[in-house]
Amino acid sequence: MASERETDRPLPAAPSLRAGLNLPNALTLSRILIVPLLVVVLLTNIDGWEFYGLGLFLIASLTDFLDGFLARRRKQVTALGKLLDPAADKILTSAAFIALVGLGLAPAWMVVVVIAREFAVSSLRSLAAARNVVLAASFAGKVKTTTQIVAISLLIISGQLGALNLLAPLSLWVALAATVYSGVEYFVRNGRTVLMAFGDRS
Repeated sequence: MASERETDRPLPAAPSLRAGLNLPNALTLSRILIVPLLVVVLLTNIDGWEFYGLGLFLIASLTDFLDGFLARRRKQVTALGKLLDPAADKILTSAAFIALVGLGLAPAWMVVVVIAREFAVSSLRSLAAARNVVLAASFAGKVKTTTQIVAISLLIISGQLGALNLLAPLSLWVALAATVYSGVEYFVRNGRTVLMAFGDRS
């Protein structure tokens, strides 16, 4: 039984939000904040909406590269950043895809598959985190993200591509294939690890 002195010892303070708000995490937060503006631009019938939307989406996508690069270079990798970064990625791409469905530029069923994959992988990561198991990102996941960015960008400006407008739906099929493959590969590679972690510590 713990002594009175031990039980009265104050618990260590939880890390504050301000302590985690370094430059990389600020960039990640900016990506989330751009999303509502992006959706408004995409779904508002204003002149040049395609170019405004593409610009906003590419700026947001650039922060995805910069936050990770700066976090590693400046040695500012934090628990807050590890939580926010994948969430920001999913919020950005999911919102963009849903807006494209509303515009009639992407089939709803394909977007459902993409978003379902993101929820499934997030659930597996959450299960792993509950047992203090870290699941590393895979190369297939990076390819998935890249193909999704390309597909969304081309779909946004598909009306301005002229004879090259077939590139947009083709890029979406490529992104869908990469998304499904990366999701299956992620579960095959990590599913057993998570199940073993629960079995060993239950």
